[in-house]
Amino acid sequence: MESEKRKGRLVGWLWAGIAVYGGLCLYLFYMQSVQPLDYNNRYFQSDLPYHISMIVDDGWYYSFTAYVYQILYRLAGGGTALIAVFLAAVEVLTIGLTDRLLRLLLGRERTDVLTLSGAFALNLVMAFFWPYAGQYRYVSYQSGNLWHNSTYQCMKLAALAAMILYLKAEAGYRERVTAGQWTALAGALFVCTGIKPSFLTVFAPILAVKLLADLCRRVPFKQVFLLGSTVLPACGVVLWQNMVLFGEDTGHGISFSLWYTFSLHANRTKLAVLCSIAFPLAVLFFSARELFRDKRYLFVWGMTGLGFLEALCLVETGSRSRDGNFLWGYCIAIFLIFVLSFEKWLGLRKKSGEGLFFRAGFLICGGVFAYQVFCGAYFFARLLAGETYFM
Repeated sequence: MESEKRKGRLVGWLWAGIAVYGGLCLYLFYMQSVQPLDYNNRYFQSDLPYHISMIVDDGWYYSFTAYVYQILYRLAGGGTALIAVFLAAVEVLTIGLTDRLLRLLLGRERTDVLTLSGAFALNLVMAFFWPYAGQYRYVSYQSGNLWHNSTYQCMKLAALAAMILYLKAEAGYRERVTAGQWTALAGALFVCTGIKPSFLTVFAPILAVKLLADLCRRVPFKQVFLLGSTVLPACGVVLWQNMVLFGEDTGHGISFSLWYTFSLHANRTKLAVLCSIAFPLAVLFFSARELFRDKRYLFVWGMTGLGFLEALCLVETGSRSRDGNFLWGYCIAIFLIFVLSFEKWLGLRKKSGEGLFFRAGFLICGGVFAYQVFCGAYFFARLLAGETYFM
């Protein structure tokens, strides 16, 4: 009984720490939102003031967040404070949903110290910074966590909700998909795609491959169709976004350019790519047998591989050619593979009694993860001081 109380107090302290983090995010996002529209400005640098200006001044709506920002901007009397509050709340809720996903993966009903601290760390972790590979802690690498693009932050929250709903529906879909499950998953994918289509671009193709494989294993076509059809409402949103972003009057398009985006700011491009997913790769090395045993693990690695290929090959033409917008799908896949890898890393601890290989794996992967969390926390602290993300 005393042990349970102690664990409860620790969880309470963790939530207090997360609340402090939310307050810091509120300060950061507010400072970002009030910066001048000057591309030479490197103080609290972000996309946020441009996103707000595109909505308030230009009336250009390409994301569901635009409607939220418009309402909050008016409620604040033409100020950005409520937008900053909204984005800070998104960050805190994202940690809560990460905890929920971890509990689902680990089979735990209640939040505990391990799942909540893991969720907090997973929302701070960034690339394994190595100046030899890339001199800039963020733009030289790829990361599932960032604080400068508000549409990605909101998409990340919705993507977590969609992933949780998908895993719950997939677990029993061979026998039955309830109306509630279908509606919830389709709705989450619709909202997520409306915020930013990047998650759907890595999720839907891998889902199609998975369902085709299930069909070959004699899963009833009706069940395969029901689960697959949850992406259809989101596909309608993509058509709208395509007209807004790549219409004839925009001057933008898509071209094939191998390694272009990855090489923009890295010193040694391929090494920087490996450093970006150092922890998942280390866990995969020590848990390779799990890749084909655990369909969830394989599914998210599939998303990561597809996201990498999209970022590797595709580039926007026109004024956005250097923006790296095809990285966003890869970034959300990186975040999810970190979560799945965290679960597999905990599994290595359980296997430590089976031999030196697993004990060494647990320690090595833990060290890599700890350093990557430090890299993210250090980067976040520098952002709070107003520094550019070119650092």
